[in-house]
Amino acid sequence: MNDQAQSLRRQIGLRDQAATRRARLVTVTSGKGGVGKSNFTLNFALSLQRRGSRVLVFDADFGLANLDLLMGMRPEYTLYHLLKKQKTMRDIVHTGPEGLPFVAGGSGFTELVRLSEADLDEFSAQIAELAVQMDYILFDTGAGLSRETLKFIVSADETIVVTTPEPTSVTDAYAIMKMIKSHQYDVHYRLVINRVTSEREGKTTADNIVLAAQRFLGVKVEPLGFVYDDPHVPKAVKKQVPFTIEYPHCAAAKGVGDIAERFLSGTPSDRPSGGMRGFLQRMTRMLLKDSENANRR
Repeated sequence: MNDQAQSLRRQIGLRDQAATRRARLVTVTSGKGGVGKSNFTLNFALSLQRRGSRVLVFDADFGLANLDLLMGMRPEYTLYHLLKKQKTMRDIVHTGPEGLPFVAGGSGFTELVRLSEADLDEFSAQIAELAVQMDYILFDTGAGLSRETLKFIVSADETIVVTTPEPTSVTDAYAIMKMIKSHQYDVHYRLVINRVTSEREGKTTADNIVLAAQRFLGVKVEPLGFVYDDPHVPKAVKKQVPFTIEYPHCAAAKGVGDIAERFLSGTPSDRPSGGMRGFLQRMTRMLLKDSENANRR
């Protein structure tokens, strides 16, 4: 009887926490592959965690999921196993470097956005305890504007766009914002310039994107900073160790640390966070809209 009472009080406490504080959901994306997006996401999450934030990372790249490889991990279970009721949330949350919680998504995210109302309630209950323990949940999406990536960008509280100074990378980053604007979605963007050779290059690239987005799209983009093109980064990748751990004093590690500081002190999205439940509801509405459009054709 006492055990039941304690369990009930614990559940009520979790609901109270969820009502007062919800994790903010952040999508990290890029216009093209090869810009170092996943590497940035991982080291950015570690940098946030070192500054006292509680962070959970989801690998939401359906085609080329590689966050586990960057950490030297081989997760046996993914979100798919949870949604198929083969494993619990505790089973699929893996512990990465420095205790960073990590979930391998894969095809599980496709299943996630197709849940029935009853299954959605059950899933929300499963992640309630985990969600109230987090300040940020980061989704590392696939590169480019696929349908899946679009859903993550629109459903999250805010989106970090990662690009390099290369003209093709800049053009593709701008193209993502233009495409989303054409669908009349309101997204809070933050911008990271990766692999710069100088401070001037980083600032100039960011200024050009911010100005173009504001002038031609009417979209506000908040620059977070830049990361140097650092030879320590590929060395760390080969060792399958995050570069902020293997080479904590390198130029790239300092850049990511500065970005984490700026992110934490910056202006959050105006959209009130509904937590994972709100994220799923927004994504479900997009799926229904897709279905309606398909039926009209």
